[in-house]
Amino acid sequence: MLKAPLNTKRASPTRWFNRLYTVVYAVAIFALIYRHYCNLINSPFTTIFLLVADLVLAFLWVAWQPFFLNPVHREVFPENLPQVAKESDYPRLDVFVCTADPFKEPPVGVLNTVLSLLAYDYPTEKLSVYLSDDGGSQLTLFAFMETAKFAKHWLPYCKKYNIMDRSPEVYFENDLSLFPERNDIQTMYENMKATIKDVMDRGTVDIDQINDERAIKALRKWTNEFTRHQHPTVIEVLLKNNEDKDVTGHYMPNLFYVAREKNKATPHHFKAGAINALLRVSAKLTNAPIFLILDCDMYSNDPKTPLRMLCHFLDPNVDPKLAFVQFPQRFYNINNNDTYCTEHVLENQICSVGMDGLDGMSFMGTNAFFKRDALLGKPNEPQGIWNEPNDSENGLALARHVADCSYEDNTKWGSEIGFRYGTLVEDAYTSFRIQCLGWKSVVCKPTRAAFLGNMPVALHDFLSQARRWYMGLLQIALCKFSPLTFGMKYMNPLQALCCAYIDFRAFWSIPIIIYAFLPQLMLLNSSAIFPKVSDPWFSLYAFLFLAAYGKSLLDYVVAGSTFRKWWSYQRMWLIFGCSTYLFSFFDWLVTSLGMSTFEFNVTSKVLDTELTKRYQQGVFTFGVDSPLFVSINIVAIVNLFAFLVGIKQVLINGRFEELFGQLFIAGFGVINGWPIYEGMVLRSDKGKMPGKTTFKSVCGALIIYWVFSSTC
Repeated sequence: MLKAPLNTKRASPTRWFNRLYTVVYAVAIFALIYRHYCNLINSPFTTIFLLVADLVLAFLWVAWQPFFLNPVHREVFPENLPQVAKESDYPRLDVFVCTADPFKEPPVGVLNTVLSLLAYDYPTEKLSVYLSDDGGSQLTLFAFMETAKFAKHWLPYCKKYNIMDRSPEVYFENDLSLFPERNDIQTMYENMKATIKDVMDRGTVDIDQINDERAIKALRKWTNEFTRHQHPTVIEVLLKNNEDKDVTGHYMPNLFYVAREKNKATPHHFKAGAINALLRVSAKLTNAPIFLILDCDMYSNDPKTPLRMLCHFLDPNVDPKLAFVQFPQRFYNINNNDTYCTEHVLENQICSVGMDGLDGMSFMGTNAFFKRDALLGKPNEPQGIWNEPNDSENGLALARHVADCSYEDNTKWGSEIGFRYGTLVEDAYTSFRIQCLGWKSVVCKPTRAAFLGNMPVALHDFLSQARRWYMGLLQIALCKFSPLTFGMKYMNPLQALCCAYIDFRAFWSIPIIIYAFLPQLMLLNSSAIFPKVSDPWFSLYAFLFLAAYGKSLLDYVVAGSTFRKWWSYQRMWLIFGCSTYLFSFFDWLVTSLGMSTFEFNVTSKVLDTELTKRYQQGVFTFGVDSPLFVSINIVAIVNLFAFLVGIKQVLINGRFEELFGQLFIAGFGVINGWPIYEGMVLRSDKGKMPGKTTFKSVCGALIIYWVFSSTC
């Protein structure tokens, strides 16, 4: 028995308040639905729309509540690991880093991530890092050949001085310590960056300038027929842990470059296909029982993160059904107000601990340590697919073979083995499917972020990225493996409801669009649709609004966030409802009907100085003509016009009590839409709303008003 625990778990004291709130608010929702039922005869047109909106809101609210019923908080104690295992007994660890386009995901950023992982405080003979280059770029391979050279100096430097920031870019920018070798190491790093930048600027590698025969042989694999969509498998061993030594004479971790085979006739399955190829390749070379999946821009911020993971997997009392340990996503480039709500406080701080108390949260697509067997079948079933690692030439030949694009033909890969195909969000889908088999997960939230990444700082980039997410989630929600049907049958029903909330999030567009237009258009026609302020039913509406927003604010505060960030969240929630959520519905529909295919587009990680400066000042960046902006502009224009007309009606006709509800909603829309009005009218910088987008929006608003007036 352990003298001291490796990890502890405690229930959140807020769960009792949350349960009471759920009961009280549920009663209020039933009362509202009853009122709509009673009004169906008197005003069927508006009541039907309001009933639809409120039924969808009720469904999403019900799916949201399980997150708060049993949240748990965990703590780990890596200092107690020596009680259960020596370092030589630690399990092997494979790390998968995925990149796809050297021009959208600059190699210098990716190599910083890889270097921070190679420098983990983990036995080097147990650690292997695999870089998956799904773009199959010669430029990326060259960059990591240079990285392997620099790593021989960087790794011993980090460990000698116990440096915490092991991403060189972060260290040299923020750490002012003056160790003797610092200047030399920084000069090496800057020279490496300059060499890679020169190659990137030229767009090709000058092989004649390279002296290493091994490197020349590898780089010559890029022939004239080699393209990102048509190329053979390329696997290169850049560092080998029983051969390559650093400058102090110590062996280094493994570093592999992997570009799976591609051809235009075979589906690529995006990131899931790349990870499945890595699973098979790594099984032939290192076969670690645990692997980490990490996005290329998520560098390690804590070299002891693997030890924190082991506090769960090596615990003598660990649940044998534990599939993965998820570390939250955190970002270093979020401004003080989190203008676009990209910090994901709900997902990282609220949803994660809520689902952790219900058998585990969904995989976030990065920052998770998986048990390899969890990708093979049900817990406690014998797993016989993986062989012993083989790093010989024969092993490399086998690794190349299993990375062939035809290898998965007539197999269970993508359906019952490995990462599951069939959606753009293969991460959430895969974790959902394995949890339905009985696997579980835990959340590890150390005070110091385990990983740090960056998020888009242009609004259109973020909306486009989110549009892809919610379209993929909708694919899960409306398929035969929906959490409302399949999930309810095979997993904890409350956990299934949490998954349903995540997957059905695009449904928010229905009530948001209705409440963004119906009350305002009826206000323009001088028609009241809500009870008077003096009517007892008005108190119900006031309670529902204040309780919902008050509880949301409280959740943010309890999660350690601020009022300003909460305000950004609820403003972006409305923007999402009028753009991203709405368009993801359309994307799902046209894809389901076979009218179009939705391609996976890599979000650009290239930094723009002017754009970043505006973002840090909390200023919205529009800058491009996009249908996503047209839709939110139309809503903003309709709300502003309705609010002004409503004020005029109240001043002239004195119908304040009767029209207050609609005036309040329109005014609320105007307050939330202020950055949009600024972008359309008050700004002249490059991030303003394009004039043609504003023109389209005004025309769209007029058409909607004309159609509505004609109908009514």
